[in-house]
Amino acid sequence: MSVGVIAIVLCAAFLHALWNALVKGAGDRTVMLGLIALGHVIPGVALAANLPAPAPESWIYILASTVIHWGYYYLLNAAYRSGDLSVVYPVARGAAPLIIALTAWLWVGEALPPVAWLGIGAISLGIFILVRPGKVAQVPPAGLLAAFGTALTVAAYSIADGVGVRLSGQALSYVAWLFTAEVFVAAYVLGTRGARLRAMGGRTIVIGIAGGVISGTAYALALYAKTLAPLGMVSAMRETSVIFAALFGVLWFGEGPKGRRLWSAAIVAGGIVLIGLA
Repeated sequence: MSVGVIAIVLCAAFLHALWNALVKGAGDRTVMLGLIALGHVIPGVALAANLPAPAPESWIYILASTVIHWGYYYLLNAAYRSGDLSVVYPVARGAAPLIIALTAWLWVGEALPPVAWLGIGAISLGIFILVRPGKVAQVPPAGLLAAFGTALTVAAYSIADGVGVRLSGQALSYVAWLFTAEVFVAAYVLGTRGARLRAMGGRTIVIGIAGGVISGTAYALALYAKTLAPLGMVSAMRETSVIFAALFGVLWFGEGPKGRRLWSAAIVAGGIVLIGLA
C-alpha cells in the first residue's frame, strides 16, 4: 500500500476517533445518533445537488448499505445497553478487519500477500488488547452476541460500500447519495423524539451535527481509499480509530489504564508497518 493511501486512511481513522471524543458522554445516545445522521445528510444533499449521479450499477449498493446501517445502529445500541463501551466497542471494531478481509477474499476475490494478513491480524490483536478480561465477564452473553453482530454489520456495509464506490465511477457522488439516504435515519430518530431533542440544549445539538460532519468526512476518505487499495487492508487500517480514541481517553480525558492502551497502540502501529510493506 502506498504512503499516500496510508496517510488518507489514518486521517480518516483520526477523524473517526475525534467525532467519538466530541460526542463522548452524551446522555441520550439515540438522539445523538439522529444528530450525527443529520450531520451526514446536510453535506450529502449539498454535494448530490451539484454532482453527476453515480453509475446505475452502484445504486443497489447504496440501498444495501443504508439497510445494513439500520442493523448496525440497532445492534450497537443493543450491545451498549448490556455492556460497557470499553468492551463493546473494541470487540465490535476488532473483529471487523479480519471478517472484511476474509469476505473480500471469498466474494470479491481480493487475495492479499501473507505480510498483509499479518498486519491485519496485528491490528485486530491490538484492538482486542483494549478489552479487560474482568470487564468481559461482566457482560451477559446477549451483549457479546450483539457486539459480534455489530462487527458483522460493519463488515457487511464496508464490503457493500467498497464494491459500490468502485462501480459508481464517481466516488464523491456515491458518498453524496449514501449520506443523503441517511435522511430516513435522521427523520425517524429525531421526528419521534422531539421532546428529548429539545431537552439536549443548543450546544449539544451543534456538537452532534458537527460530529456527523466530521464522521462523514472520515468515512468519505475511507471510501475513496477503497478505490485505490484492497478492501481488507483499508478497512483494517481504518479501525485504528479505536487506538486513536483510546489515546484521546488517556491524553484528553485522563482515562486508564494507560499501559494497556499504549501496548495496544504499539501493536497496531506494527500492523500498519506490515500493511505498508505489503
